[in-house]
Amino acid sequence: MPITCNIRGFIFQFVNLHSGINPLGDNNMKKSSVIAIIVIALAIAMIIVMYADSSTYSTFSEAKEKQSELYVVGVLNKEKELHYNPKEDANHFSFFMYDNDSTECRVVFRGAKPQDIERSEQIVLTGKMVGDEFHASKILMKCPSKYNQDEMEVIEASTAQTLGFVDSKPVKGQ
Repeated sequence: MPITCNIRGFIFQFVNLHSGINPLGDNNMKKSSVIAIIVIALAIAMIIVMYADSSTYSTFSEAKEKQSELYVVGVLNKEKELHYNPKEDANHFSFFMYDNDSTECRVVFRGAKPQDIERSEQIVLTGKMVGDEFHASKILMKCPSKYNQDEMEVIEASTAQTLGFVDSKPVKGQ
C-alpha cells in the first residue's frame, strides 16, 4: 500500500502549501489570505456605500434636510419671471421651479441662462440648498425636439470651473 501513502502525502502537502489550512488540526491561515479577505470586504463595503448614496432623485424638502449635493427633478414655473441680466452679472441666472412633490423653490445657477429653458418639459438639477434657495451646479433640460414631435431633446448646462465660462451642449437622447 505504498501508493496510497504517497497520494495521501501529496494531498497533505498540496493542501498545506496552497490553502493555508493544515489538515492535522493547526488551522492558521496565511497572512496574505487574511489580508486578501479584508481588502475584498472593504471593497464590497465601499461599493455598497457609494451605490446607496448615488443618483436618487430628491425633492426640495429633502435637500433642505440633507444639506448635501443632490439631484432634484421638476418643472419650470412659467408663471414667474426668469431673472437673467447679462449686463449686471452674466453668470447669475435664477428662476422658480416645482419639484415632483409640487414644492416651489427659487433656483440660482452660477452661469449663463440655458438656451430654450422656457420650452423645457422637465428639468433635472444638481446642487444643494443654501438657505431657502437651491443653488444648482448643473441643469439638465428635457425639451421637445424641433424636428420630430415624438422625440425629446436633452440639453445640459453646467457652471464653469474656471473663468466663469459656461458649457452648454446638446446631448443625444430621448
